[in-house]
Order: sequence, then C-alpha cells, then structure tokens
Amino acid sequence: MPEAAFHMAAPALPMAADGPALLSARGLCFDAGGKRLIDGVDIDIRPGRRTVVMGANGAGKSLLLRLLHGLIRPTAGEVLWQGRPLDREGRLAQAMVFQRPVLLRRSVLANLRFALSVRGLPGPERRAREAEAMERSRLGDLAGRPARVLSGGEQQRLAVVRALACAPGLLFLDEPTASLDPGSTHAIEQLVGDAHESGVAIVLVTHDTGQARRLGDDLVFLHGGRVVETGRAADVLGAPRSEAARAWLEGRLDLGSPSASRA
Repeated sequence: MPEAAFHMAAPALPMAADGPALLSARGLCFDAGGKRLIDGVDIDIRPGRRTVVMGANGAGKSLLLRLLHGLIRPTAGEVLWQGRPLDREGRLAQAMVFQRPVLLRRSVLANLRFALSVRGLPGPERRAREAEAMERSRLGDLAGRPARVLSGGEQQRLAVVRALACAPGLLFLDEPTASLDPGSTHAIEQLVGDAHESGVAIVLVTHDTGQARRLGDDLVFLHGGRVVETGRAADVLGAPRSEAARAWLEGRLDLGSPSASRA
C-alpha cells in the first residue's frame, strides 16, 4: 500500500504518532431506506491512540463503529486493517463493547470462558486470562452467578474485561457508561485507561464531554453522517471550528440547516 494512502483525507486528524494506521476508512458510505446515513468518511486510527467520536443523536456514530468493526458491510468505500482490507483475522484483532452489554445466558465465568474458547486459546493460557479478568473486574465473588442478573454496572464491567481478555489491538466502545451511575462509570473508565496504558487503541463514542476530555487524545465530530471536524480532543472541545460542533456543545438543538455542516 503506498505510504500516502495512510494519511487522512481532509479534514486531517493531527496525530502525534507517525507510521501506518492500525485501522483506516476510505470513502466509507452506508445507505439504508433510500438515505445515505454515512457519507464519505475518511479516518485513520493509530496504534495506541484514543479516539473519541461525538455528535448529535442520529449523526451516525454507532453505525460508524459497526462499519469499522466489520459488523455491517459498507455501501461504498472500504475499511483497512493495517493497510489491507478488513478480514476475519483483522476482526479477531478487535473487540467491541456496546451500550447495553451483550451477555450469554451463562454465569459470569462461563461468559469469559466462551469468549476465550472462541479464540482457540490453550487451557493454561485461557485459565490465566480468566483469572486476570476476574481480578480486574472485581467480580470474583460473583463468578458463578448468572451474568444477566448482575447490576448494570457489573454487567458492563464484565463486558469490558471479557473484551480485553481476548487481547485486542483495538477496542471499540459505544457509549459504555451512558446509563451508569458515577461509581460504575469510574470503574469502566479505569478499565479503559488501564487498557490504553497497555497499548490498546481505543475508539469511544460518548455524549459526555467530561469523559471525552478524560479519555480522548483525538476527537472526530460527525454531523449528518459526515466527518465535519477532527483534531485533538481538547482543542475541538475548547474551540470547535465547525458550526455543527459549536451548536452541539452549546446545547442548541437545531442542527438541520446546511450551514451546520460547514466549518
């Protein structure tokens, strides 16, 4: 793949790290019901970086994550993993946590074991990862309890450590703390922070500007399925250049005018 292809198309995301992208989208589009919901998205996710995706409801944030993770086929454009079309191997190198945890009708420990068995890990390594995940999640005392009877915060902790137990290079998080209390939110953010420190790249959808500041290196702002602004998270949140980002951050709800898409 030519070196130039690794650089984000305008608007450019100023990354501190050089070298090839871990994950890229090029001209990514998605149509449904006769409407274009994702429109020409170009983005690079660098190894070890934390990218926050923000925008109003209906901007296409969750849909973009599903396209990047390979859960949905794009109508046009492509997703690249380390410079090559995303395939099964690339998807296995990623993990995703949804706003509502997707848990099996099994115990806490069995949820972990299933995820690790799908990866084909040998017994000793699987058991070591199970033990580490239980310790990190502080759910050891609940190992035998059905996962679906846990509290919302406990379920989300399980979902996050289950994803991280598979040692992904990239973790997608789709509003993982949207319905959680402050204590549970802190616990999830701590897990995400630990993952980042260990080298995992993070892509996080959130409406919480405080969380974006705490967890974001870079920020991508979507409006109407398009990327209308990118930059350092602190810069975009502190002095947004696009009208769409300014309107959203100021709490103005009318983002429907064409001018909202222009910088």
